Amino acid sequence: MGHARRRVVRRVTRLTAVAGLLLGGAMVAQAAMASEPPGASAARGSAGPAGTPGTSGADLMARLGTSRTAGNWIGSDGRPVVAVTDERAAAEVRRAGAEAKVVRHSMNELKAATATLRAAPRVAGTAWMMDYRANRVTVEGDSTVSAADWARMAEVAGKIGDFVRMERTEGAFTTRLNGAQPILSTGGRCSAGFNVTDGRTDFILTAGHCGPTGSLWFADGQGDQQLGRTVAGSFPGGDFSLVRYDSGSAGQGADVVAIGGGNGVRITGAGDPAVGQRVFRSGSTSGLRDGEVTGLDATVNYPEGTVTGLIRTTVCAEPGDSGGPLFSEGIALGVTSGGSGDCTRGGTTFFQPVTKALSALDVRLIVTDARQGTGQSAEPSAPATHSAITPGAASPGSAAPVTGSADGTAVLSRLSDPGNVGPGLLIMGGSLIALVATRWIRAERDRKAYRRYYSATWS
Repeated sequence: MGHARRRVVRRVTRLTAVAGLLLGGAMVAQAAMASEPPGASAARGSAGPAGTPGTSGADLMARLGTSRTAGNWIGSDGRPVVAVTDERAAAEVRRAGAEAKVVRHSMNELKAATATLRAAPRVAGTAWMMDYRANRVTVEGDSTVSAADWARMAEVAGKIGDFVRMERTEGAFTTRLNGAQPILSTGGRCSAGFNVTDGRTDFILTAGHCGPTGSLWFADGQGDQQLGRTVAGSFPGGDFSLVRYDSGSAGQGADVVAIGGGNGVRITGAGDPAVGQRVFRSGSTSGLRDGEVTGLDATVNYPEGTVTGLIRTTVCAEPGDSGGPLFSEGIALGVTSGGSGDCTRGGTTFFQPVTKALSALDVRLIVTDARQGTGQSAEPSAPATHSAITPGAASPGSAAPVTGSADGTAVLSRLSDPGNVGPGLLIMGGSLIALVATRWIRAERDRKAYRRYYSATWS
């Protein structure tokens, strides 16, 4: 009897040890996820179904080369799909755990086509992108493009090849102003996108078309809550700019973007989206909206100039959403540039990629430290494509309260906090500043036609 009891005790002990190892392993894995840098989870999640490392679409394209591949996207099951030009490349993609689609035209051919379009005479109201899933280049023309200009574009496209498709679209491709919690200047109204820092001073990252370097920004229409001044940016070419906080600090809650109703989403990193990924955009006019990434490296010929390297999506937007944030699963992806349509009929919207803006401006996103739950600066992360997440199952990110605005419409939770204005500014000279700033804004708006460009809204 004693011998049997000892055997039972040893067996229970072994089972307990195994359970402890399993539990401990799970806790270690959870801790590792919490402490890893932004983008690491996405890189890990991009593995194939069997967990094979290095099987993201981007990895496979880099391995096979642009002459044997033609883009990648996320399938309906969340697996990466890679377009390839031969069966040997397709076999390699399948061995890596991804899905292969054999196509006629390589990435080199698609890029050559877009280069030819870019070299042709510029036509405002046109846009083009590489459509990976259809293995073609799609050229779009809005309602402002004349029949003669469209015929000239069609002639250029015809000389490239039958894989260039011409499509007309309703409305007009325009930049958009106003936005989530509005920031106002002589150029009009725009939306703050994300808070960023260079390690010494904090800034608002927003759209470049909102106004040139030197523009003053206010948190109210009376001009008595000055936020800061635009110190750098790009438009046309790119579409991003930096507004330096007068106080030097974005304040508490700088890592939260508002989604309406006093609710927000914590931003944990910056990354690049993938075609087919579900994404979310927040804006004061249309609120929180979602859609799908349909193209990367898109070119848009706005009336003000050409912008390249944009993210193309089906997320609807309306006047008042320009400069606002694009994100998914707490990863910052872009700031709203422009597009066409509205949230009744739908439309096309373009976004400036966050990673490119951060690199060009030499700043870092202010994000949530997963271990401490506090806002910290972070280097731009590796591409965060979330390719292991089924597109329909994606979410904006972890919820967070918005504490900086009574009505809950701020994009940045501390955007309108008087503490972000220089010490004693409102107390010592609020009335005088309001009067001077308001008159100056009106004079500048009337005097400079340049500013009126940035008052353009959707057609």
